[in-house]
Amino acid sequence: MYIHILVRAPPIRVCREGKVTQRLLVDCRAATMVEGTSPYGLVEDAAIALEGERIAWAGARADLPARFADWPGETLEGRVVTPGLVDCHTHLVHGGDRAKEFEMRLEGASYEEIARAGGGIVSTVSATRAASEDDLVAQSLPRLDALIAEGVTTVEIKSGYGLSIDDEIKMLRAAKRLGDARDFRLKTTYLAAHAVPAEYRDRPHEYLDEVVLPGMDRGRNEGLIDAVDGFCEGIAFSPAEIAHVFDRAVMLGLPVKLHAEQLSNLGGAKLAASYGALSADHLEYLDRGDIEAMAGAGTVAVLLPGAFYTLRETQLPPVEALREAGVPIAVATDSNPGSSPMTSLLLAMNMAATLFHMTPEEALAGVTRNGAKALGLSDEIGTIEAGKRADLAIWNIREPAELSYRIGFNPLYRRYFGGTA
Repeated sequence: MYIHILVRAPPIRVCREGKVTQRLLVDCRAATMVEGTSPYGLVEDAAIALEGERIAWAGARADLPARFADWPGETLEGRVVTPGLVDCHTHLVHGGDRAKEFEMRLEGASYEEIARAGGGIVSTVSATRAASEDDLVAQSLPRLDALIAEGVTTVEIKSGYGLSIDDEIKMLRAAKRLGDARDFRLKTTYLAAHAVPAEYRDRPHEYLDEVVLPGMDRGRNEGLIDAVDGFCEGIAFSPAEIAHVFDRAVMLGLPVKLHAEQLSNLGGAKLAASYGALSADHLEYLDRGDIEAMAGAGTVAVLLPGAFYTLRETQLPPVEALREAGVPIAVATDSNPGSSPMTSLLLAMNMAATLFHMTPEEALAGVTRNGAKALGLSDEIGTIEAGKRADLAIWNIREPAELSYRIGFNPLYRRYFGGTA
């Protein structure tokens, strides 16, 4: 049993600027999440050597090379170390809330009924447009802090609630300011093709040509966009309309991803795969052809149990078929004000195991190795290996499965971001 107390960290070597240069973590169980080894890539009695922002070496302490032996050490007393967690799908920046719609759903209204009545995404658009950039940063920081407190070191943040060029850019700038305000790795995604705003009702093609495409050009030129997303659904955009958006993204050299097959099957995942998408997300109505296309393209399946739970969906994503096809499965919070007002990646792991029948190992892979892959970051993060960034989470647990097992409990002991606690 671990007692949560603050202790003085051991002395560490620093450079002239005061940054950590060398540290050795010992007496831990390292869930490296490296594929093809033991379950969880688990290394008993492990040692992890950190140098600057990188992992210099990781493995069994008995195999520690002599050159690391005299590095300043920190004894972790058998705690579990994992890669820093990755939340690869969030709508963290937004104005207001939709608690009233939550009540409406409990009274029987469907997601589509609420959206068609002017609620849903469009209602958040009004609140987001009314908020200043400073307001958006202030409202979003507590949500971000909740993720960081659970060992999250990388977060993707989408736009998509501005639905005008200036308001989409405002959201992206607010996200970038969050990246400056806290120590985490940020990936920004342009999601102007999220819904058709009221002023373009029944004119989706004009909205795409007059707002989405020129907004993408502007955001790319200002260095605000890392990837492009869309919502392919009956209440949003058709595959042909999404293809129009993706063609511009490809021209600008931006990777794509897609909200697909959440409420119906329109072939969005197959379309995304045809563009070599990083990921297709939600996927409750995915079919065999979609899965084969994703497997062939290396597109990650991002599952979002928070939305499934909140919307009281009953159509499960085809996890077993994804497994059989070898499609990597990631898990994320989908943190947003309407369908997944959740800011706990640990809870998302529990939901993935309980609702979607994923194993605890798959859930942890989903928020580490596969979450990194869904953001195009496999070379940098997601596993504990020499050369990777020293983004780590140290937990007051003995078994990695405990991260998915507990509900509403945060066992984080310490978080490292780029080698610094």
